[in-house]
Amino acid sequence: MSRYLSVVIVLSLVFFASCVPQKNIVYLQDKGNTNDTIPNLIEQQKPYRIQINDILNIRIKVLDQEDATIFNPTGDGGLEASPQERAYFDGFTVDLRGNIRVPQLGEFKVLNFTVKEIEEDINRRLLDKEFNEFAQIFVTVKLAGLRYTTLGEIGNTGSQVIFQERATILEAIANAGDIPIEGNKKEVRILRQYPHGQEIHRLDLTDINVIKSPYYYIQPNDIIIVDPLVQKTLGTGTNGIQTFTTLLSIVTVITSTILLIDRL
Repeated sequence: MSRYLSVVIVLSLVFFASCVPQKNIVYLQDKGNTNDTIPNLIEQQKPYRIQINDILNIRIKVLDQEDATIFNPTGDGGLEASPQERAYFDGFTVDLRGNIRVPQLGEFKVLNFTVKEIEEDINRRLLDKEFNEFAQIFVTVKLAGLRYTTLGEIGNTGSQVIFQERATILEAIANAGDIPIEGNKKEVRILRQYPHGQEIHRLDLTDINVIKSPYYYIQPNDIIIVDPLVQKTLGTGTNGIQTFTTLLSIVTVITSTILLIDRL
């Protein structure tokens, strides 16, 4: 009888240890506030500064647009190319020295500049070399989509693109198919590129205070890594039904083995 009791106790412990608690699943939990009102969280967003391998979309408009044809790409990627491919072929990629090369304007540095500073720099160069002040120059510079990579326990791994000015880590994860129950939302890692090298930052997406983090907004070339929970490693299931089914199979095997041994 003691043998059966021991087996039941062990299996019960495995059952409770293998189920993923709700607190590990839910995003943006208010862990420190006992009131019904969620505290106001003030966003602090600094302008993004261009890094190596970023792709810039540059458009130049003047009073006589035919004079600006050479500056504006006409779709070298082909009509059948995807938006990502067109952005790659038509955009200006920041090289390893932090420069881009624009027709007629030549090569110049953009590393660590904001898009606003690049617009002003191009406008100044156009006035110096190509146009006068009556040309009514209008320059727009945008990132050709937010490109990032997802790895680990996430819906879709690999290279991802969001075509907007900026995006939060939650938007980036949703764009990649979300984190399944087996993924660790409490310690999502971001490998980020800086001029001095790369750094790793960790975010707890189950805590509402993640909104205050300076890493809450992703940047181009970020690598988002989601590790699996220990429950997936155990292979016993991530919810009660899966765990019960797995343990029932184990109990059946163990019981059959014990009965066979007792008969010998």
